[in-house]
Amino acid sequence: MAQPGRNGAVVRRAHLNRWLWAVVDAVVWMLAVLVAYLLRFDFDPQRAVVVGAVWFALAVAVTHVGIGVFIGPYAVGHQRGSFEETYDIARTAMCTVVVAFLGAVLAHPPGMPRSIPLIAGLVAITAMFAARFVLRTLSVNSPATSATDTRVVLFGAGDAGRQLLRSMVRDPASGFTPVALLDDDRSKARLRIEGVRVCGNRDDMAAVAERYGAQTLVIALPSAEASLIRDLSQRAAASGLQVLVLPALRQIITAAPTAGDLRNVDLQDLLGRRPVDLDCTQIADQLAGRRVLVTGAGGSIGAELCQQISRFGPSRLYLLDRDESGLQATQLNLSGEALLDSEDVLLVDIRDGASLRSIFRAVRPEVVFHAAALKHLPLLESFPTEAWQTNVLGTLNVLQAAAEVDVLTFVNISTDKAADPACVLGLSKRVAERLTAQFALTEVGRYVSVRFGNVLGSRGSVLHAFRAQIARGGPVTVTHPEVQRFFMLIPEACQLVLQASSLGSDGEVLVLDMGEQVKIVEVANTLIRFSGRSGVDIVFTGLRQGEKLGEELFARAEQPRATEHPLICSVSVPPLDSDLVLDTPVPTAAAAVDALRHFALDRVAVPS
Repeated sequence: MAQPGRNGAVVRRAHLNRWLWAVVDAVVWMLAVLVAYLLRFDFDPQRAVVVGAVWFALAVAVTHVGIGVFIGPYAVGHQRGSFEETYDIARTAMCTVVVAFLGAVLAHPPGMPRSIPLIAGLVAITAMFAARFVLRTLSVNSPATSATDTRVVLFGAGDAGRQLLRSMVRDPASGFTPVALLDDDRSKARLRIEGVRVCGNRDDMAAVAERYGAQTLVIALPSAEASLIRDLSQRAAASGLQVLVLPALRQIITAAPTAGDLRNVDLQDLLGRRPVDLDCTQIADQLAGRRVLVTGAGGSIGAELCQQISRFGPSRLYLLDRDESGLQATQLNLSGEALLDSEDVLLVDIRDGASLRSIFRAVRPEVVFHAAALKHLPLLESFPTEAWQTNVLGTLNVLQAAAEVDVLTFVNISTDKAADPACVLGLSKRVAERLTAQFALTEVGRYVSVRFGNVLGSRGSVLHAFRAQIARGGPVTVTHPEVQRFFMLIPEACQLVLQASSLGSDGEVLVLDMGEQVKIVEVANTLIRFSGRSGVDIVFTGLRQGEKLGEELFARAEQPRATEHPLICSVSVPPLDSDLVLDTPVPTAAAAVDALRHFALDRVAVPS
């Protein structure tokens, strides 16, 4: 019941404010007319200050207020000093000048030159603008603050930062008081926005926070790269500041960012936040109205691919996996139902070539995204025959089944570990790339591979292990203090996979730009800091078999080529005859490793 009364009080104050400004403007007009008389009669008070001048001044003031009530600034509430108010004042004043000039010409008041309305109009408009400018300047330099407001330093004095700062200053309920701006652009040094000054760059953060008693750093850059957010977050933590960020522009609902859009920085901001521009028309040309099949649809990448493919209007979208729980989760995300009774849900193991070919003949997909694979490096080091059976022979089964039904496009999802592979996972995925390149030579469709690194939040990723270790109180285990990896968000990776699939030439491997590698120990420290727990230690366990300190997206012998998309390059890999793979027995783990190394290293002879 209190809210209507409060709203009524706000409305009454707004009405009173408008009428107070009407009185101010009326007084300004009266003084402007008297000033015009003085100017016209060379400051001779005996000729200028006459009864006619006073009556004319009063008439003009009443005329201005009357016009302003109907078409001008007193009809609606304007933000003081805004463009809309400036326009309404100018329009009302010009109408007043026209009426006063016509009156002077037609009525011929005694002792009043016809130039008086013109001179008075110029003086009045200038004075009305000046009054509002002074008031706004005073209010900006002395913003209303509350003892409970959070004092914030904003990093970024660009368009988004200016709009956000203005929303904080003008909204008393925002809960934030901006006290300083920071920006690395030297041209913005000492710039003042709404009374808040740019006080330096990121190097000055600690000093500025201490000087103004700031509690929070706001990163007002919706398109900030992850590396910048990491650096600013580390500096803020050292200065005792909480960090808030603006989400990406596509996630901001309103036209301009406001304090309500701010959120806490998260791990995705620190590791994988990247703006991705897609040629949706090109992707739609490939997917719209076609039958699309995704293997590994129950996994993290496969499920997200299905989600994004569905937006481009395929005639049918088939979900293929051997994991029934994964299929159920993907179907639930796509349709809101998880009955698993749809003909689009296919429970098949890609290692079963006969069943796979039967399914492909039944549904006859036109586009295939092959995301099914074993991906855990330590397990595959211990069980290399599983990598051979799934990542090599399973991929070959999918390729053969796709070729039998003459697919238009086949996309093999690969990994950065396939570049100069040093582990079983990388070796097996390199062989899969070579097999895909061979089918590009022999089959009618377009066969490409897409290579990228770690994706944040994918099932079984290091993030889940770290969070579980932190929840138990530690320690958090990291293999080596210098080990580093590429990271990308699942949606961003899948968006680029779709884009790559639409522009890749037959037989190419499309390589996604993963940005900068991030040290795993930094990820661990960040998660510990986010958890709020103290005393969680990090223990280094040593590099595992086949593990590199850093990853490469390209092999040393590969020559990357630019594509139409700035975040996608292409390389060529030598094709591998599938008959050689099929004729190679792998009865033991050692034989599997030998076969993987043999075929991954671009040799052609069958090992003895």
